Amino acid sequence: MKKLLIFLGILVFSLTVHAQNLRKHIVKAGESIESIAKRYKISTADIYVLNPDASSIAVVNSVLIIPESFSDRLSAPLADKVLESYKVHKVRRKETLFSIAQKYDISVEDLKAHNEFLQFKKLRSGKKIYIPIFKENKAPAYNSSLQLYTVLAKEGKWRIAYKFGISVPQLEALNPGMGSYLNEGQQLNVPNIVVSDKNEIKEDQFGYYIVKAREGFYRLKKKLGLSKEVLESLNPELAIQGLKLGMVLRVPKLSVKNIEKALVFTTSLSDSLVDLSPKNIALLLPFKTKSIDSDSLNLAREQLKRDGYINIATDFYSGVLVAIDSAKQLGISINLDVFDTNAKALDIKIILNQSNFSKYDAILGPITSQNLELTAQHVLLDSIPVVSPFVKSKKNYLNLFQTIPEADWLRTKMVSYVKTDTIPHHTLIIHDSKSKTTANYLKTAFPTASLMTSKIDNEGVEQFYLLLEDIQEVLLSGRTIVFLESNNEGFVSNVTSMLNAMNGITILVDEDDNETEVERNILLMTTTKNKAFEGLNVSNYDLSNLHFQYPSINYNMQLSEGFQQKYLIKFGTFPNKYAIRGFDLTIDVLLRLSKFGTLFESPSNIQTSYIGNKFNYTQQPNGGYKNEAGFILKYQDLEIIKVQD
Repeated sequence: MKKLLIFLGILVFSLTVHAQNLRKHIVKAGESIESIAKRYKISTADIYVLNPDASSIAVVNSVLIIPESFSDRLSAPLADKVLESYKVHKVRRKETLFSIAQKYDISVEDLKAHNEFLQFKKLRSGKKIYIPIFKENKAPAYNSSLQLYTVLAKEGKWRIAYKFGISVPQLEALNPGMGSYLNEGQQLNVPNIVVSDKNEIKEDQFGYYIVKAREGFYRLKKKLGLSKEVLESLNPELAIQGLKLGMVLRVPKLSVKNIEKALVFTTSLSDSLVDLSPKNIALLLPFKTKSIDSDSLNLAREQLKRDGYINIATDFYSGVLVAIDSAKQLGISINLDVFDTNAKALDIKIILNQSNFSKYDAILGPITSQNLELTAQHVLLDSIPVVSPFVKSKKNYLNLFQTIPEADWLRTKMVSYVKTDTIPHHTLIIHDSKSKTTANYLKTAFPTASLMTSKIDNEGVEQFYLLLEDIQEVLLSGRTIVFLESNNEGFVSNVTSMLNAMNGITILVDEDDNETEVERNILLMTTTKNKAFEGLNVSNYDLSNLHFQYPSINYNMQLSEGFQQKYLIKFGTFPNKYAIRGFDLTIDVLLRLSKFGTLFESPSNIQTSYIGNKFNYTQQPNGGYKNEAGFILKYQDLEIIKVQD
């Protein structure tokens, strides 16, 4: 009845710092952008930002807008910019970054820093951007004059900037054309302050970081907060050798501590909402209204029961509706437009071409890979975030948010969790041929582990079973962690039943009928819990007795009384996992839009958690955002409990 009501409803129903002082410069004969930058003690990039049409060879008598140099700003009290709040600004026709910055008395750099998409996208009319509001803490004024500083041996930009209390970009602004690397004896312009012992960098202020596999400068910047240039200034050999696995880098201790503290934390966004303006949301789901016989309710009910797409769409949509009700109670108003994709590429193309999707703050769906990619591509230039509820795309789009964590990420999370087990134990890896790659990964992570694979017949065909004596030969007494990697239900049933039989105290009989009592404590793990572990032939009692543990993208905790009551009143039944995901995903999107103004600006160290799902979006080097949040779950006393967030 719930699905029928939702379906019928769809038939009807069908997001204070002072600005720079500027001056004008009339280009004279023989002047270039570089010579003009040196004259005003700014970088060429500063000139190009305000004069995008300028060429490297400046046109005589042309007028350039020149920003205030850092040396000019030294004469004024410096202010520590402390972010106080945000204001959302909707871009009007003919507005530029410069005009918006002037309007709100901030810099263009501040706008770009708090609106990441502006780094690679043009400003578009109708787009909402985030305006940072700062609280000023005035610091003592520097003397406006400069002094020359002679570079010492092995000194880099970061070391000198730290010594004089300025940033690397500020040091570069004082010394246009200084180059990427510094030479001993080179002279630089620096603020005229006394270098005291307090400002000198001591060796104990540094720590060390070992480069891991597949880590490039991009990943290190996200992890350590240090750019490629800073790393090279602290480690000159990088410029020659490049990054290599196992290389030991010299970095500030604070950067190392930041890693140790694991900066990701779970927070509630509803406590500090900033933007309560109406949020325009598009929902693209395969309700298949064209294929339903609306003239016969009985026939419609049968069609709703049989079609998997319709079941998922209606359940997810029910959760969306409850989320919207909850958001309205927080003061967030929502304009929701629902589109029926029919799970067909032709239908989604028609929908995209006939509707104006540039007006939306976010798009939820579609739930098929092809339609998802078509949608992300269509709204890419308008920087509209597309949030995928269920499927993953192999293609990368800058505006695509994939909410299902990658299998590799879940596998790594599971391995990291197992490695925290300090109780002495043996490790056994059991796998079939299709899971050989995972087994090899586990063997690398646990070098002392034993490996076992399923039986192969004389013709080389895999049989997906093991004999009891096969496992007994490698399963030692004491505590053993067993990884079972397979998507074959028969193999999973075969292995789990034998492991359960050997768990605890068992009696072994040798060829001479001698009995030996062996005590074992077996813990069953997997890096990928698939349908094979949920098959009818697999005993939940065996899994529970083996304390089966695995990574999961969701965990349906006990429903909150408020959510349960809302859902029961609205639909007369309890929500399933698709309805819960519809609620969690929708409320998260609405709260992020109301907290940060846009999904693109959600900090990567902010993790949100709701009824059964968690979200922590990390921007990927090759484009787009992926959710890197999940749980470690465990079978215990025939129940599933959470053992790690």
